[in-house]
Amino acid sequence: MRPRGSRLRRALLTALVTASVALPVSGAARPAAVPAPAPAVLGPLGAATPAALRERYTAGRDGIRAAERMALRHGDRQRAASLRAMAAPGRHFLAFDGRDGGRTAEVFGDLSRPRRIAVLVPGAGVDLDHYGRLRRGAEALLGELGGGSAVVAWLGYRTPATVSPAALTAGRADEAAPRLRSFVRELGASRPAARVSVLCHSYGSVVCAGAASGLDVADLVLYGSPGTGADSAAALRTGATVRAGRGADDWIAGVPHLELELPFVTVGFGTDPVAPEFGAEVFDAGDGGHSDYLEPGSVPLRSIAAIVAGEAGRHA
Repeated sequence: MRPRGSRLRRALLTALVTASVALPVSGAARPAAVPAPAPAVLGPLGAATPAALRERYTAGRDGIRAAERMALRHGDRQRAASLRAMAAPGRHFLAFDGRDGGRTAEVFGDLSRPRRIAVLVPGAGVDLDHYGRLRRGAEALLGELGGGSAVVAWLGYRTPATVSPAALTAGRADEAAPRLRSFVRELGASRPAARVSVLCHSYGSVVCAGAASGLDVADLVLYGSPGTGADSAAALRTGATVRAGRGADDWIAGVPHLELELPFVTVGFGTDPVAPEFGAEVFDAGDGGHSDYLEPGSVPLRSIAAIVAGEAGRHA
């Protein structure tokens, strides 16, 4: 006989699925509906010299400005304003594609000579129209890390809407994982001496789990995670140290950590990454909520920065 607690969790997850399917996902199609030109074809970054980076950043800025012009012709002033801000002097994009909600890789700090690099992988609801939180988190992390560091905000996939059936399955993550592996491989080859950590928020942890076996990085950091689709850190088959944290007020704790087989799809992501049976190294994520992990001055920001710097013992 199935334990009552297990039945309750399954019932809760089923209700969550039903609600997500039934609720109108207003705005989910909107970001993808704004047209943008195809990006220029770029070769591998190679050695991240200042000259090579300037060339890459110029190509990114040109692509953003072209997308801004197309958004204006389409009549979407909100998107055009977002793109105009992205094209401002001092902002640096290794990659940009304005189609289908947007794909970007923005660099914070000096990528030509970092000792450590953090790659941020966002979760659901992030696109060109809702990019500010990702950018602010990258800036806060760079500020906490200080000199000798670079942070890359990698919006390299079509994120699901926060309230949507896609946010409950691994479909978008399965599409994203090969792109993340390829990007991190290219980044690592450009700065082979740097210590690289991949930081995965919320649904982004599902993306990172799918890519994990192909990531040659020091740390894989899961925070605000609904699960990874794996039963344990060992099942991710990565040489990285797998770390996990969750704020005390994060609503994701209430999401049932199991996988539910439905016709044609599996819903849910299994074992809680902060649970002892998962086997990750759990870090102090403070008392904050789901969007608070990279808030300036916060406990989780200090913990994550210590991990990226290779000094996690100070905040374990």
